[in-house]
Order: sequence, then C-alpha cells, then structure tokens
Amino acid sequence: MKKLLILPAALGLLSGCNKANYLDVNASQRPPLAANVRFVNARTVSTPVNFWTFTTQVTSSPLAPGQFSTYLSTQYGNVQINLTEGSGSSYKVSQQFGNSATFSASGGPNGPIPDFFHTVFAVRKNKSAADSLILFYDNLAAPAAGKAKLRFVNLSPDTGALNLSGDGVSFRDVAYGRAANSAISGEKLSAYSLGPFEEVAAGSRSLQVTTAAGQVLATAAAAFQEGKAYTVFTQGTATVRLVILPHN
Repeated sequence: MKKLLILPAALGLLSGCNKANYLDVNASQRPPLAANVRFVNARTVSTPVNFWTFTTQVTSSPLAPGQFSTYLSTQYGNVQINLTEGSGSSYKVSQQFGNSATFSASGGPNGPIPDFFHTVFAVRKNKSAADSLILFYDNLAAPAAGKAKLRFVNLSPDTGALNLSGDGVSFRDVAYGRAANSAISGEKLSAYSLGPFEEVAAGSRSLQVTTAAGQVLATAAAAFQEGKAYTVFTQGTATVRLVILPHN
C-alpha cells in the first residue's frame, strides 16, 4: 500500500510580510493579516465537500470532484483544516497544519503563512483508505516574457509514478502525492520547493499523462496564457483525468 506524502519538516525561515514595516503603522490602521488559500476537491467520490478552518466554514458552497475555490482569506499559523461532505457537519478529515506563522523546521506539516498564497487538495490516500489533505505554497511571481508557469501534481492513488508531456512540457517519474521536480529535504528545501512551478512557453498544446510503462491514462487540451500560473493534476485511478487549475 502506498502512503500519502504529507508535507515534511523544513529548514530555514521564510516570512510572508515585512514585520518592521507592519509594526511602524498604528495598530488601528494595520490591515488584518491573513493567509490566502484556495481549496481543491481532488477526490473521486461524487459527494461535494466543504472546507473549514477549525469550526469556521471557509468555502461558501460545496465543491464537486475536480472543482476548486478562489483564493480565500483564512487563518494562518497553527491551523486545523477540516473537510465535510455535502450539508453534513461531521468531519471526513481533520488535519493540523503548522504551529507557527512561518515555514519552519517545527511545522510538521507546515501551515499557511500570512500574505502567502497556498493550495490545499482534498485527496484519497489510496483506493481503499480514508481522505487526507495536502498543502502547497504557490509562488505567483511573474515568469519571463513569453512564458507561463506550470506545476504537475500526481493525485491518482495506486497508479505509480506518472509522466506529463506535450509540446515543450515534460515532467517525469512524479510519485503519488508529489509535485514534479519537488524537493522535500536537503539543501534545496524551501516552502516553494514542495510544489515548484516550471516556466513553459505560453500557448496552446495537447497534454498526456502516462505511466512508467508508457500507458496513456489521460489527455487534455490546454491553453497557457503568458504571465499566468497553472497547476495540472490527475484525478482518479480506474479512470484518470487531467484537471487544469489556473492560479491568477
């Protein structure tokens, strides 16, 4: 049975805001700090889901499989993210993220950072196991002229490592629960290395996802606009499909 990769502990510190500048402003005039999080239902169960931080529902309406929210202002630091189905109130998943407002070695897994952008996926650990959550930090800095930014995430349990290719796009051997070219330990580790974006030429192309043995599992037509960032993720096991998530 393959285990879902949950975000590891990290080295170093990253701050989402300039603390000195923030404290120079009178307390009554300071904008409230919040993390920006978008929520994605990458499960295959047909029942839509809502996301919560602690006891506060943050999605305004349930998300069907493959659907995602906009970036929502949510609590940062030590945050419990919960998942409910439909109009129900019982938690299908209740997972703690982080215990500080920065990306730190004690995060385990690290949580939302103020002023940063994040994506949280609801996924299956495997075909028979319970649901879980994965959090990525989204680096939305503009790419070079003529380029778009692309991230590929394998969220199809029990299919093994997957490849994504198509007209200048090539991501290989991406394990389940991982983003392509991610670094989860060592010298290259940072918040953004957990789910890095790669620059690709802007424009339209056909994408296909294949197994390590070369079997084509899914195809999709994609149009990547210059200056924009996208995540392409797989959904499903028996029947796999590609979902394209625009970030900006």
